[in-house]
Amino acid sequence: MAIQKIQSVYTVVRDMDQAQRFYERALGLTLKFRDQSKWAQFAVGGSNFALSSTEEAAPGAAASVVVFDADNVDGLRESVEAAGGRFVSERDMGTHGRVLVFLDAESQIFQVFTRQQSE
Repeated sequence: MAIQKIQSVYTVVRDMDQAQRFYERALGLTLKFRDQSKWAQFAVGGSNFALSSTEEAAPGAAASVVVFDADNVDGLRESVEAAGGRFVSERDMGTHGRVLVFLDAESQIFQVFTRQQSE
C-alpha cells in the first residue's frame, strides 16, 4: 500500500450553517456536497475540505488544523474578519513564504500559506 494523496480534511463544527457561510464568505470556497446538518464538503484544488457534525466525525474527534494554500493573501485578513473570524498571527518564513493563522466563526484555528512572490 502507498498513500497517493490527501482525499479530504475535515473539521468538527457545532453549527453547520454558520460554518458553511463562514468558509464561503471568508475564503470564497464553493460547496460541492451537503448532507443536511451532518456534512458539508468543498473542493479545494485536487483535495476536499469538509465540515463535520460530531455524529458524523470519527469517535473522539474534536477539531483539525487545515492549512490552505493561496497564491497571495492580499485582503484575506479583512475578508476573514468580515465573515466573523479573527486574525491571530503571521509567520514570515523568508524565502519559503508566509503563513497566517486565523480563528473561524467557531474559534477553530485554520491557516493560509502563501509562497514568496517573485519580483
